[in-house]
Amino acid sequence: MSKDISLRQLKYFIAAAETGQLSMAAKQVHVAQSTVTNAILHLEDSMGVKLFERHPQGVNLTAEGYNFYHRAKQIQENLELALSEPHFQRHHLTGAVRMGASYALLGYFLPPLLARFRQHYPDIDLDLHDMERPEIEAAVLAGDLELGLVLISNTQHRERFNHHVLLRSRRQLWASANHPLLTQPFASLADVAQYPYIQLTMDEGESATQRYWQSQGLQPSIAFRTKSMEAVRGLVAHGFGVTILADMVYRPWSLEGGKIETLPILGVVPHLESGMLWQKGIELSKPAEAMRQFLIHSCGS
Repeated sequence: MSKDISLRQLKYFIAAAETGQLSMAAKQVHVAQSTVTNAILHLEDSMGVKLFERHPQGVNLTAEGYNFYHRAKQIQENLELALSEPHFQRHHLTGAVRMGASYALLGYFLPPLLARFRQHYPDIDLDLHDMERPEIEAAVLAGDLELGLVLISNTQHRERFNHHVLLRSRRQLWASANHPLLTQPFASLADVAQYPYIQLTMDEGESATQRYWQSQGLQPSIAFRTKSMEAVRGLVAHGFGVTILADMVYRPWSLEGGKIETLPILGVVPHLESGMLWQKGIELSKPAEAMRQFLIHSCGS
């Protein structure tokens, strides 16, 4: 088995894993689609495993591919960390950052970023609180928190804050393998409305869902509501219904090993935006400003 694997091939693999389409991955990394395809084939041949399942709409990670994606992503992040080292004042700052973050960001977005921040600034304490978005916004306005990390697409009257979008994550249909909708290149909300819908309620999920459904004069056929992301995965994977959720929280397998496929939604569903809020008219403490700049830099935003 050859071990001749380059960082460039890992970059192309990660792009394919995150976009779910070789053509989109090629556009993202500015190469020909054949270059991405050949890199993936080389990886699969070198490792002796199948990393992707191919289908008419694009590609999905296999179980082996999913595990390798996380290891490849860690390699990529460690390299970026090493390259960005000169831009941060490692060891020079002390103090604490008072932050609040909502459930989705704590579970699916922040932990690796906070770990990297701690490597840069080992003497800064993270005073981090798990809170709902309205509580975070109120605490930022009151000065009780310096930074709020929220699903900023749910924030009303953003002009009350200084704010910055860190990540835009597309929403797609999630369905069990062999679901009838997966025979199409994409789905409309009218298509989705014909099937039982699993509604995630955490982090204002239902109100966000209702906004874009109502904008089209449609309603999902809700079969089950739950605050549990793993319950959504299990129900979808075992064919009890479909759902529409962001790529940020997508995983191709339920806890029981059921397969979850994705399908693009035709044009009307907005991206999920994750970001930072901080109070207007004040100067952040040096630790909080270091965190703000670090997150912006790390997210490439």
